[in-house]
Amino acid sequence: MVAIEQELLEQFKKLDTDQKKQVLAFVHRLIEPRGELVRDIVQHASELDFPREDLEEMKRFIEQEFERIDWDDWNNPPTFSA
Repeated sequence: MVAIEQELLEQFKKLDTDQKKQVLAFVHRLIEPRGELVRDIVQHASELDFPREDLEEMKRFIEQEFERIDWDDWNNPPTFSA
């Protein structure tokens, strides 16, 4: 493990500032926690064994509540004060 760290440091020192920033951003992405994949969520949901009617009702509710445009929000954008 020490050899890998040493090689990384040696190569890192050769980079310019912009490249070092890119490497740092990449490392941050590698260690960030990730959300569940959609296929995993679907698998978990299927294990819950919801009745089909309940799933249809949930789908209708989501479409009604979240798949529509609230024009009042568009006509009244938020104001920010300093």
